[in-house]
Amino acid sequence: MGFEVKDELEKVLGRQKVLLQEPMKKHTTFRVGGPADYFVMPETKDEIRRIITVCRECGTPFYIIGNGSNLLVSDKGYRGVIIQLYKEMSKIETEGNVIRAEAGASLARVANAALEAGLTGFEFASGIPGTLGGACVMNAGAYGGEMKDVLLSVTALAADGEFLTIPKDRLELGYRTSVFARKGYIVVEALLELKEGSKEAIRQKMEELREKRITKQPLEYPSAGSTFKRPEGYFAGKLIQDAGLRGYRVGGAQVSEKHCGFVINCGNASAADVDELMKQVSAKVEEQFGVTLEPEVKRLGEF
Repeated sequence: MGFEVKDELEKVLGRQKVLLQEPMKKHTTFRVGGPADYFVMPETKDEIRRIITVCRECGTPFYIIGNGSNLLVSDKGYRGVIIQLYKEMSKIETEGNVIRAEAGASLARVANAALEAGLTGFEFASGIPGTLGGACVMNAGAYGGEMKDVLLSVTALAADGEFLTIPKDRLELGYRTSVFARKGYIVVEALLELKEGSKEAIRQKMEELREKRITKQPLEYPSAGSTFKRPEGYFAGKLIQDAGLRGYRVGGAQVSEKHCGFVINCGNASAADVDELMKQVSAKVEEQFGVTLEPEVKRLGEF
């Protein structure tokens, strides 16, 4: 079975682009995670479709990642195919006030393209450490803006192997969710509609947000950004701080002293450390305040 998957993937992509036993800590912002059986980097949407067909025909699990910024992969790794949509699928084009970008484009690069074109409305995303595909799936947001404010349409691969272009009114975008999250569609490209603005004002706004992030977030450590979703009527970081957990550690994983909403890898943390710390933080917050913290970070593999 293994040989069959490998052979079929190599037929689609060529031998150089099918990596075996690839350490996932190289591909997640937490910098933890064991090896994936197969790791592939398609360059076109047709390659994505063909890879998924191979996986389905061979009965091999697969999982899509971008730059791994919202992901905790088990120390045991992943038994299946990791499909990375990142630098190989990151074209960005601007026409008028519309930006077309592939799923692997980083939000920072899309924000810079908007700045260069004098388009405003995407500044909020300039410091989010993810890709456009992941941002569409999660309806990513920060500093008062979210993807639903700027998306015009999204092209995605449906389970039946068809590519669908879905207009904004059918994207079902809510807090950290979307039609893609609900139906398991794979985002391959998006159109963003922005407004004309002054380059100077856009640059200034991006700079202000960058300063805010540097001052308030532990960017000097590997993390997955905000670790927990915002509970209704509360802030996760504030609850964690009020529970007396600032700086709380399990192994190499720690609740950031700078911002309690972040769990950081402060030195050779394992995925098990991070997972155990998240569980303990949730339990202590629930015990003290009766509020359930739900992880925003996705867990992948066996814990």
